[in-house]
Amino acid sequence: MLTPSELSLCFISGKWQPAISKKQFSVCNPATQEAIGRVPNCDEQDTELAIAAAQTAFHTWRQQTAKQRADLLMGWRDLILANESTLAQLMTLECGKPIAESEREVRYAASFIQWFSEEAKRVRGDLIPEPSKDRRLLVQKQPVGVCAAITPWNFPLAMIARKCAPALASGCTVIIKPAEQTPLSALAIAKLAELAGIPDGVFNVITTSQPDNVGAVLASHPLVRKISFTGSTGVGKKLLGQAAQTVKSVSMELGGNAPFIIFDDADLESAIKGAIGSKFRNNGQTCVCANRFIVHESLVERFAQLLAQQANQLIVGDGLDRQTELGPLINQTAVGKLDRLLEDAISKGAKLVTGGGIHPAGPLFYKPTVITGVNTEMDIAHEEIFGPIAAVYSFATEQQAIQLANATPYGLAAYFFTTDISRIFRVSDALDFGMVGINEGVMSSEMAPFGGMKESGLGREGSHYGIDEYLEVKYLCLGGLS
Repeated sequence: MLTPSELSLCFISGKWQPAISKKQFSVCNPATQEAIGRVPNCDEQDTELAIAAAQTAFHTWRQQTAKQRADLLMGWRDLILANESTLAQLMTLECGKPIAESEREVRYAASFIQWFSEEAKRVRGDLIPEPSKDRRLLVQKQPVGVCAAITPWNFPLAMIARKCAPALASGCTVIIKPAEQTPLSALAIAKLAELAGIPDGVFNVITTSQPDNVGAVLASHPLVRKISFTGSTGVGKKLLGQAAQTVKSVSMELGGNAPFIIFDDADLESAIKGAIGSKFRNNGQTCVCANRFIVHESLVERFAQLLAQQANQLIVGDGLDRQTELGPLINQTAVGKLDRLLEDAISKGAKLVTGGGIHPAGPLFYKPTVITGVNTEMDIAHEEIFGPIAAVYSFATEQQAIQLANATPYGLAAYFFTTDISRIFRVSDALDFGMVGINEGVMSSEMAPFGGMKESGLGREGSHYGIDEYLEVKYLCLGGLS
């Protein structure tokens, strides 16, 4: 039921169907570069069909009670957990991440569905003190309407759950456009939504290798009232422009350039552990990965050597192998970007401590890499690395570290290690980032708000704030009372 060969149709209005054009495209395993399946190559016509289905379903779905929606979501969550092994294997085949990481992601996805099934019953209005005795002022919250979720390849299940669970919980209907690299995970989760009894048209999945064309329809269509996108800042800006035509609600989780500051009083052992978790999770292919290690000058050499030692011990290989800790990069473009950034940094004075270049495991595998002597003249200081290169900078004063950390148009995640309680509050206040990990390298949770400042996006996902992104606030003025 959840094998690649059985996930060969898109899901619109409760029906499994091919693209109208009957065209398909291949899905490849980055570890072997072999095709593992074929899925519909949907276009603008299919997108219009999915929007119409979602709009029709919205009228009845919004009428369900919060408890009814919550019960259906919990049934979906239970099926996801029951199929953890199968979903994890499918995810690893598509994006290459180690199987243990894929299993954790399945559980992470399920946690969002459980959280928002519970939040569905906590959407509350308000009663405002009246300005006169003959009036009552009320506030109620209503679902936004049809929502489009455009999701990335690096977390192909969790990002769907983090967007769709609050949408469905609030009474919205959704159209998912997964990344072309990882459509099978989206189709698999749709199969389980169908089995859970989520009504026809409430949850739709369209797969495509034409993301620009399909994304333009979703972002500009008047019946779509909400766009939630996770991906690059460049694409996000384009979608924002298209969404402006119909003044849609938007949530944007975009690029990052996360600093990881290590102060001179830090517990170095804890900092190294946090650095490994932050930098090398999913082979560095996450938007919250540490991009810039900003280390006090008294610790920088020791830190770089310890980090290199740990990086050299990481096992690189096919994600289906239980021994593997780092899988492949997603494609050849990603490899080329790392080579370019590394070459530029070294040509401008950076020192290669370990790694660099293709790993013997295969053409899309990259050696865990540590470089020191990095400065702001290098391309690697300004671009999101999205791979297993740890770039180490040096600083002398706290103010210097903060200035260097904030010297980016991005503001998604930041990390710092210190044992000084006063510094914890000073630095936290000064960092221009939506999320800050303090003596912690991995901080995501369904209970915490996820999102950034500046060019890293708009809105928050997860936590009790997450469901507000899918709700309209309506004010009712009841007059003529005696």
